[in-house]
Amino acid sequence: MTAVADARVTGRARGASRDLTGTGTLLRLALRRDRIMMPVWVLCLGLTASSTVGRLDSAYETPAQRTQLVQDMNGNGATRALFGTAFGDSLGALTVWRVGAFLTVFAAIMSLLIVIRHTREEEETGRQEALSSCVVGRRAGLTAALLTVAIANGAVTLLVAGGLAAQGGSGAVALGLAVGLSGMAFGGLAAVAAQLTESARLARGLSAAAVGVAFVLRMAGDAAEDGSKGSGHVLTWLSPLGWAEYAPPFAAERWWPLLLIAVLAAASISVAYSLAGRRDVGASFYATRPGPRAAGPFLTGVFGLGWRLQRGALAGWVAGFVFAGAIFGAISDGADEFLGDSDQTREIIERMGGAQGLNDAFLASMVGILGTILTVYAASSVLRLRSEETDQRAEPLLSNAVSRLRWAASHLVISYLGPVAVLAVGGLALGLGYGLAAGDVGGSLPRVLGAALSQVPAVWLVTSLTVLLIGALPKYSAAAWGLVGWVVALGWMGPALKVSQSVMNTSPFSHLPKLPGEHVTAAPFVWMLLLSAVLTAGGLVALRRRDIGG
Repeated sequence: MTAVADARVTGRARGASRDLTGTGTLLRLALRRDRIMMPVWVLCLGLTASSTVGRLDSAYETPAQRTQLVQDMNGNGATRALFGTAFGDSLGALTVWRVGAFLTVFAAIMSLLIVIRHTREEEETGRQEALSSCVVGRRAGLTAALLTVAIANGAVTLLVAGGLAAQGGSGAVALGLAVGLSGMAFGGLAAVAAQLTESARLARGLSAAAVGVAFVLRMAGDAAEDGSKGSGHVLTWLSPLGWAEYAPPFAAERWWPLLLIAVLAAASISVAYSLAGRRDVGASFYATRPGPRAAGPFLTGVFGLGWRLQRGALAGWVAGFVFAGAIFGAISDGADEFLGDSDQTREIIERMGGAQGLNDAFLASMVGILGTILTVYAASSVLRLRSEETDQRAEPLLSNAVSRLRWAASHLVISYLGPVAVLAVGGLALGLGYGLAAGDVGGSLPRVLGAALSQVPAVWLVTSLTVLLIGALPKYSAAAWGLVGWVVALGWMGPALKVSQSVMNTSPFSHLPKLPGEHVTAAPFVWMLLLSAVLTAGGLVALRRRDIGG
C-alpha cells in the first residue's frame, strides 16, 4: 500500500512538472512582447505617489491647513465618495487619500490586461495551439502570464514604497503592498474569466466589470459612513478596493486587510489553475451553444457584423453609467449644506465643477468624471479595429466587396454614437437621481442631461486621436491608452493637487464649460468638433493607403 501511495504521489509530481514545461520560455516571450507597455504602466503608477507628495506639500503648507482639509473632506458623504476617506493629516496619509484609490484601480486594470493578453487572447488567435504542439505544458501559458503580472506588480510595489519611504517606512510598505496585492487579486480574477469565456474581449469585459463594481461599492460605502471615525460600512468591506483603503497606510496600519487581498489573489489563481486543467486549448470551461444555421438579417452586411462585435461592450457601459449616475445624483443634492464654510473643499469642487452654486458645481464635477472615464470606452471601441486587423480577421472581409473605409466605418459609427448613448443614459440617471433627491425632477433632468451631452466633443476628440494613431502609426496605436490615462488622471487628481491651468488645458475636457451652471459659448464645441473631423479624416486616409496588418 505504501509503494502504491508513493507511486501515485510521484505520478502527480511528474504530471505537475509536465504541466509547467516551457514556462520559462513563455515568460521570456511575454516580457519581450510587453517590453514597452509594462514599463510605462509600472513607471506611471510607481512615480505617481512620490510626485503627489510634493504637490500636496506645496498646496497645503502648514499642519493646520492639512488638518482642516481632512476635517472638511471627511465631513460629508459626497466628498468621501468622490475622493475617499482621509485617515490622517500627514503628507503620507494625504497622499494615500488622494491617489491610493487611483493606484489600486489602475494596478487592477494593468493586471487584467496583461493576464488576458497572454492567456485567452493567445488561445483566441490560435498562437497558443501552435505553441502547445511543441514541448509546452498544459498550464505553462497561464503560469507565464501570472508570473508576468507578478513581476509588474512587484515593481510597482517597490517603486511606491521607495517613493514614500521618507514619509514613514511602514506606511510606505503598506501602500505598496495594497497596490501590488490589489493588482494580483484582479489579475487572478482575470485568469478565471479567461478560463470561463472563449472571447478575449468578453474576458476583459467581465474583469473590468469586476473592477467597476468594486470601485462603486467602495464609493457607496465611503459615502454612507465616515471610515475615519468607525470600522467602515458593510459596502466598503464587500469591495477588495475597500480592503486596501482600510489597511490604512500612514495611519496606524492594520495588516490583516492586506491578508484578505492576498487570500483573494491566491484563491482566484487556484480556481484558474483548476479550470485550466479541465478544458481543451481554445475552448471555454462551459461549452458554447452552436449558433443558428443561417445568419440573421443584421449579419448580412459589414455594419451588422460591427454591431454584433461591439454591442456587448456598449451594453455593459450603458448599465454601468446608469448605476453610477443614479448614485452620483442621489449624493449631489445638499452639497452646499454639507460643505458649509469649508473654503478648501469648496475650492476643490469649484476647480472641478465651476464657481457657480455648489450643488451645480458638484453636479458638473460628476458630469466631468463620467466624461473622462468614458474615454476608456471610446479608445477601446476604436482599437477594436486594430485587433481585428492584427488577429487577421479583417483580411477575409476586405477580400470581398468591402472597402477599407466601409469596414472602418462599421466600427467607427459605434465608436462615435456609442458615447452619445452612454452619456445620454448616464445623464438621465444622474438628473433623475438628483431631481428625486431635490424634489425637482422636471427642472433638474433637462439641465443635467444637457450637461452630460456637452461632454461629447471632448470624448470624440480622444476617439479621433485614436483613429489617427491606428491609421498613421498602427504599431504605436496602444499609445492611445497613455492619452486616456493622462486625461483620466488630470480629471481625477488635478483639481485637488492644484495642478496649473496650463497643464490642465492639455485635456480637452478643461476647455468645455462646466455645466450645469456656467455660461455656454459655442466656440469650444465648434473647434473640438472640427478638429475631431480633421483627425478622423486624416486617420482614414492613412488607413486607406497603408498595408493591412502593418
